[in-house]
Parts: sequence; structure tokens; C-alpha cells
Amino acid sequence: MIEQKSGERYTFAGSVPDVPGALHLVAAIITAQQGNINRVQYDHRIDPHIVFFEVTAPSESFQVIKDALYAAGFLLTSLRPYSTLRCAVFLPHQSGALCEFLTITTAHKANIAFVDFDDQGKHPDRVTLALTLEDEATVDSLLQDLRSRYRIEVLECDTSGRALDDTVFYIRFAQEVRNITGNQDDALLLAFLGDINHIVQELAALGKDPREVFETIRRGGERLVQTSGDGFYADIQKIVVSPDVTLICCQPPTGGNVFLIDTPGDQVMIDTGYGIYHRDISSVLASVVPGGLTRLSRIIITHADADHCGAGAHYPARSLMHRGTLEIIKCSNRAFRSRSEDSVLEAVYTTMINLFSHFSPPTEIDLLPQPSGENRGPFPILTKIRIGGIEFEVLEGLGGHQYGQIYLFSPTEGLLFSGDTAINFAHITPDRADYNAIAVFLVTSVNVDSDLAREERKALLAIAESCDQNLALTGKRCIICGGHGPVSVLSHSGLIPYSEVQRFTMKGCSH
Repeated sequence: MIEQKSGERYTFAGSVPDVPGALHLVAAIITAQQGNINRVQYDHRIDPHIVFFEVTAPSESFQVIKDALYAAGFLLTSLRPYSTLRCAVFLPHQSGALCEFLTITTAHKANIAFVDFDDQGKHPDRVTLALTLEDEATVDSLLQDLRSRYRIEVLECDTSGRALDDTVFYIRFAQEVRNITGNQDDALLLAFLGDINHIVQELAALGKDPREVFETIRRGGERLVQTSGDGFYADIQKIVVSPDVTLICCQPPTGGNVFLIDTPGDQVMIDTGYGIYHRDISSVLASVVPGGLTRLSRIIITHADADHCGAGAHYPARSLMHRGTLEIIKCSNRAFRSRSEDSVLEAVYTTMINLFSHFSPPTEIDLLPQPSGENRGPFPILTKIRIGGIEFEVLEGLGGHQYGQIYLFSPTEGLLFSGDTAINFAHITPDRADYNAIAVFLVTSVNVDSDLAREERKALLAIAESCDQNLALTGKRCIICGGHGPVSVLSHSGLIPYSEVQRFTMKGCSH
């Protein structure tokens, strides 16, 4: 599959036979049409059959290269799951018997992944084999042919692709992705595999094991599927801010928190969680808030990561966001306008998590204005908004975690929504910490500028500490609502949870 990239750059996956000179032939076809190979990645240890190329070529050469690769049998156009057959065949104990048997398997284009035969063993006439074949019909045809000649025992037959061995690694991995996303489109999967392969190449250069990279990607996708629907749970904090304002914090099993400010007049959601969780989060909030989300009037998005805005399209309310957040949604690169913007890891991770999490960002959008000229510490104040009679300053972040991230701060009520900059890491549950480590492994840091992120965290906590001092006589605290983990307050030892956390599951509620 060849897919056009920006300008005249194309990427494709080649189906290359494991024979000397195969890669040379592919390169010769590309070179003959004035193509320049920008990237190539092939690792026999991962998959001996598939190689990934990125090529720059004149646009008129695109179809010629494609046709030539296809004619030579080098263009991978399908990711159909292979069938696997494991069987025991009893051969006559005579010269040439094994050769005759293998002639039959070769005629059916069966690839032998495993064979075990020893005429000095316990069963001198028995050959045990594992075979991979192109489709279910080929399996039936081969079995029919073998049964007409030999006594045969079928030990395992799989036509779903689940039992594939590592000799067809990418086919097997594509089948696992299919199971995660439910998407059967070969073109999409081929493009996705090309992107994933680029992550693997980059991380391998940093000393990471390619197999561990693939396993981490698979584990992240499966975790999302396993914790949605019946597997969903959430940790809830319900905080009475004033007689007319209640704050609910919903921590899903993975990803960012969803906050709901509930007032008699309306409801405002701050961040939406992953798209894959939208029904589950709505159900949990309906059990916490009388009437559920029937009065939802606005959504405020702190930043463009999928776990903070990825369900926006599912809610019947307009979303308020920074123009940088909208740009990141459009370009699908979480490192946009940062020093990491050209990082392959950031761009591909954005594509991957958007696909796995059913990314459905807001479509009805209002953009925040440019800075007003006022500042809160180092943060420009974009505007001020009122929710339930409480005035919030909308602060523009500095771009440490992500360009366009915003914070909400009410100095009078002591509420600070700190996005992914000030988080109570010490009290994130082990299961959530384990999931968060997946992103760290794949992009090396969840912050697009780690130095700047540390400065922002320090500045936000200084704002919270100053607010605590100003509210001391009222008995209130500055409540820090981080993008992950429990709602917290400052203590001499760091951040500590502010209120009781209650566990909700799809089967009911438990403490």
C-alpha cells in the first residue's frame, strides 16, 4: 500500500521474499523512476517478509513505481490474517516419503513454521508440523488432499489469525489491532503499521527492544478496550463548593479526569475523557448527579490530548478552547508549536492513541480570545468567565506540557484547574500509573518541553500556596484539580487528596 505524504513523499510496505537480493530489487525499481529512499526499515528478527519504505519521487513516477512493485510481487496490499494448521501426519517408512509429502504442501502454498520428525523416536512414522496458509479455503483443500493419501490428526486449526507465529509478525500484529479497533480496512491498517514501524525504528535507535515496543502498543490498546463497557470503573470525588455549586471529579480507569461543575442553572464540564468512555462516564455521572447531564451547557477543554478532549463530539454542548488546541486537533501532532514538533514519536503516538481511544473531538467550538494584557504570575490571563456565580480567570499555559493548554483559577473560591501540569502523582492508583507509563515509554516524556513544564508546575503551585494564605481566615483551601489523580490540596509533604474518593463500577458502587 502506497500512501501520499506531504509534498512528494510516499510510504509503503513491501512484501519481500526472504531470499538474497530481494531488497536490492525493490530499491532498483524505486531508483529507476528517480525515487529517493528517505527511510527504510527491515528487521529479519521481527518479520522476515515485510519492509517499510518512505520515498520521495516526482508525482508522475508514483503510479509507475506502484505498478512495477505490484508486478514484481513486492507491494503489500492486504493484511488478511493467515490461517494456521498444526497436524500430525503418518508417513510410510520408505525412501522419498517426506519429500513427496512436502511436494503436496508446497503445491498448496503452505509455509512450514515448525516440523518435527525422527525415525528413531517413539513414533517413527509420524511427522508433526505447523503450517501457515493464505486463507480458509486453502486449508480445506490441503486437508482434503492430505487425507486422501495419509492418516492425519489435526491438532489445531485456526482461520482467525490469532494463532499466527512470529514468522508473519506484522500480519499477526495487524490482526491484534483489528481486534482492538474493530476496523477491518486494510489500507488504514497498512498506513498505521507504517507509522508504528517508524516508532519502533526510532526507539530501537535509543536502545529499546522492538518486541517490547510492539507489546507496549498492544497492551495500551487492549487496556482501553478491557476497561470500557462492563469493565469500566471510576473514582469519584464530590465536593460542595458553595450552597449552589457542586464539583464532581471523575477519574476513569485510564486517561484524564473529567470534571463537572453542577449548579441550579446549568452544568459545565471541564475535559471529556477518551471517546471510548463517553457512554460509561455519562452513566456514572447520571448516578452521581440528579438528572445526569441534562443541563450540560458548556464544555471547557484544557488541552488537545485525546484523554482530555476525545469525547467532545458526543456531548450536545459547545466547547471552549485555546486556538492552539484546535490546531493540534487538526494536525494530529500533540507536539505542535513546541521544540519537539518534528519528533516522529510524538506525531505517531498522537495517531495511535487517537485510533485506539475512538477520538471524537468537539465539533461545535468557541475559541478563547488573545491575552488581555493582565497576568497571574507568569501566565497571561486570556479572559474571565463565570460558572455558577463564581468568576474564573482563564490562564494561558507556557507550553511545557502542550501548546494551547489552559488553566482555570478562582482566587475567591480557591479553585485551580491545573490540566496536566500540577498533578498529585503520589496518589495516582497503581493501575492508572501503569497505564500512564505506556505513554512515557513510547514518547520518552509526556511533556513536549520538560524544562518548561517544571517551571509551570512550580509557578502553579506557588499560585495555590499564595491562595491558601489569602483564604486562611475564611477556612477555605485552594483546591487543585489536576488532569489526573485525585482533587488535592497542598501540604508540607506535597499534594494530598482533599476529600473522600468513592469507587463506582458498572455493576454498582463500592467504597
